[in-house]
Amino acid sequence: MSGTAGTAICLLRCDLRAHDNQVGAPRVSVGPAPLVGRVRRDSPASRPAALTARSVFLQVLHWAQHNADFVIPLYCFDPRHYLGTHCYRLPKTGPHRLRFLLESVRDLRETLKKKGSTLVVRKGKPEDVVCDLITQLGSVTAVVFHEEATQEELDVEKGLCQVCRQHGVKIQTFWGSTLYHRDDLPFRPIDRLPDVYTHFRKGLESGAKVRPTLRMADQLKPLAPGLEEGSIPTMEDFGQKDPVDDPRTAFPCSGGETQALMRLQYYFWDTNLVASYKETRNGLVGMDYSTKFAPWLALGCISPRYIYEQIQKYERERTANESTYWVLFELLWRDYFRFVALKYGRRIFSLRGLQSKDIPWKKDLQLFSCWQEGKTGVPFVDANMRELSATGFMSNRGRQNVASFLTKDLGLDWRMGAEWFEYLLVDYDVCSNYGNWLYSAGIGNDPRDNRKFNMIKQGLDYDGNGDYVRLWVPELQGIKGADIHTPWALSSAALSQAGVTLGETYPQPVVTAPEWSRHIHRRPGGSPHPRGRRGPAQRKDRGIDFYFSRKKDAC
Repeated sequence: MSGTAGTAICLLRCDLRAHDNQVGAPRVSVGPAPLVGRVRRDSPASRPAALTARSVFLQVLHWAQHNADFVIPLYCFDPRHYLGTHCYRLPKTGPHRLRFLLESVRDLRETLKKKGSTLVVRKGKPEDVVCDLITQLGSVTAVVFHEEATQEELDVEKGLCQVCRQHGVKIQTFWGSTLYHRDDLPFRPIDRLPDVYTHFRKGLESGAKVRPTLRMADQLKPLAPGLEEGSIPTMEDFGQKDPVDDPRTAFPCSGGETQALMRLQYYFWDTNLVASYKETRNGLVGMDYSTKFAPWLALGCISPRYIYEQIQKYERERTANESTYWVLFELLWRDYFRFVALKYGRRIFSLRGLQSKDIPWKKDLQLFSCWQEGKTGVPFVDANMRELSATGFMSNRGRQNVASFLTKDLGLDWRMGAEWFEYLLVDYDVCSNYGNWLYSAGIGNDPRDNRKFNMIKQGLDYDGNGDYVRLWVPELQGIKGADIHTPWALSSAALSQAGVTLGETYPQPVVTAPEWSRHIHRRPGGSPHPRGRRGPAQRKDRGIDFYFSRKKDAC
């Protein structure tokens, strides 16, 4: 390494980990890199030399480790992330996600310190913070970051390019958020990406390969002399209170790479739960019915490629079955929504969606409030919405149902639901969130028209004895068995015996769909397994596990 290599700033955003983040694989020579602005993502030929060929195997920390004397891992708390959402001005980052983020930042700082470095933390817009550091240090030669897919993040990247161009600093960018690399897709340019997930999945499984993870270096380059690491802010610094831990939560986990790797160790190797994942993933209660990887994936605390390698290892050493495959199937959904965002750009946020459908969505704030607060009078919906508010988490099955209820039963603007999820979900991922809401609203990547979930049937299928509803809607605890899903259909005597007065202790339903009547008083086909298995009448799952998070329902 020459003494004139200078200082590299590694801007970390949704890649808060040390493993598989280019911290220390063998050095690869990439040659001098030109200054770059925004480049087309479609064609390798249109990218600068720094973004092509072997250099795509290097990413951020790894690249900086081998191309600079001093490396500054940097995380910025961007004030724009704590303002209002775009359409309905809902709070953008809620307490559950903020706490998880703060924990993840603290964990990464501790990990980097053990390697001789640290994480520099600043509050401010990344483009402004980077400009200040370039001016302060006078030795910055490169700014390195992973590229993102959606507009707000791309606007930050554009600002960074402008700052670096003005100061004569090189920009080095990489793609690293997906299981399959963007340049390895069999669909090129990105406009050729299939609009149906199954076609996408089959195209990848028939030919594309997952790139190997990168080994972390034992020792990292130091910060530039005189640079303070900065304090990590608190919840109070953002005007928020630390959320109260709810013992009912299905995700009692902390943020950070350390916890993510421990969760994988537990779910795969300590308990073999991964071997029954496909049968349990539609569960509603408890930690172990699903992988719960999604919150860590959303912040990049765990690499999808690392999960893939661990699945491969597990299949070699223990067992390979539909469940181990289904974990990868869910990771592919996560990839797919990110590539859909690349293909369609701003249209994933459009009222008319990817299909440009004119649907007369309502904007009834009173109905929306009932949905938000879990006071719709439909117990399966209300239980899920209350769980979300109390814990920042909701199962895959729950997400599909409450989204269908908002868009298909209430007819409300799907963006109201998407922005509420953005505020509350601990595993919020912009591409997965908006991709799934478009899907549920019938204006996204769903080949079937007018898909609609029957709230009563779903409740009976996945919560046959009503234990989940009883957990989150305690005012209905006196109603026994499956009748809890349709309190409005019970006699006055039955309600009185249960201590329920509709319209007083629990709401009348804000809407009743005609198809629900077919399932009122129907007994469920079988009781769910304690970990979430459904009864014997299980249908073949066609695929969309709402959120990777949900993937496993969850988290």
